[in-house]
Amino acid sequence: MRRALLALLPASLAVALLMAPRPAASQDWVPMRAARLQALDKVTARITILEVRVGESVTFGTLSIALRACHGRGPDEVPDAAAWMEMTDSRAAPGSPPAFRGWMFANAPGVSMLEHPVYDIRVLECR
Repeated sequence: MRRALLALLPASLAVALLMAPRPAASQDWVPMRAARLQALDKVTARITILEVRVGESVTFGTLSIALRACHGRGPDEVPDAAAWMEMTDSRAAPGSPPAFRGWMFANAPGVSMLEHPVYDIRVLECR
C-alpha cells in the first residue's frame, strides 16, 4: 500500500520520504502518574509549587485544576513534559466555559497557556 502511494508522487519526493529518518521508540511520550505545576498569583507575586496526581484536582486561589493526563520523555531524551488539564474559576459566571482546557508543555509554555487576569500556571515536570 505504501509503495503504491509513493508511486503516485514525483520521484524526488518519494525517495525523500523513503529515506527520511524515523523517530526511535524512545522518543515517544511516556505516561506518568503525577505532575508538578508552578502556580503564580500575579497580584501578590506568590509562587507555589503544586503536586497533583492524574485523575485528581487541586485548588489554587479561586482556580480548580484537574489533571487528566501527564506525559514525559524517556530518560535518554531531552526532558519535557505535557499535561492535559482543565481549570475552572469559582468566580466565573455559572455555565461559563472552563478558564483553560487542553495540553500545556513544559518546554513551550507559550504554545498553550492559561489566560487569566490573576493566575498563571506552568507545567514543570511529570513524574
